[in-house]
Amino acid sequence: MSSTPTNPIARTVASTQSEMTEIILPNDTNTMGSLLGGRLMHFIDLTGAMAAYRHSRTNVVTAAMDHIDFIRPVHLGDLLTLKSSVNRAFSTSMEVGVKVWAENTRTGSFVHVASAYLVFVALDNQGRRQRVPELIPETPNEIRRYEDALRRREHREAESVRRREEARMATAALEGAQGS
Repeated sequence: MSSTPTNPIARTVASTQSEMTEIILPNDTNTMGSLLGGRLMHFIDLTGAMAAYRHSRTNVVTAAMDHIDFIRPVHLGDLLTLKSSVNRAFSTSMEVGVKVWAENTRTGSFVHVASAYLVFVALDNQGRRQRVPELIPETPNEIRRYEDALRRREHREAESVRRREEARMATAALEGAQGS
């Protein structure tokens, strides 16, 4: 751990909220004129990092993009609005939720096009994990997202254990096959 205080101050969800708007240009689209999924993921990562920075007030790195739903296509010329906030802070990591809307610039209509959950880890200037402040959910929706984040974390941890065991078994099988 770094030499920063072990009990940083707590912050509210509202203090972490971030918003970004982008116009979708030809370089952002596929041959059908729709936003590339990878480009959307890039925008989501940036907006999520902004919320994590606001909460931790230190360097952050993306540890996981836990879940993403591509709900509707985004088209060339649309304005993309991304909004993020920290859902829950753990000891050195934070789950951030990002919602994405597209605005048709001709009609002014808005549609929800994507949602994602990301995990960011706070790091000090030497690259060591750093404790983050507690998060204070205030509204019923913030409390629901706070509780849901713990369930998603438990699922991520169980899945990580399963993948490590699967890799261990595959390695043992490969070593056994090479020994015969």
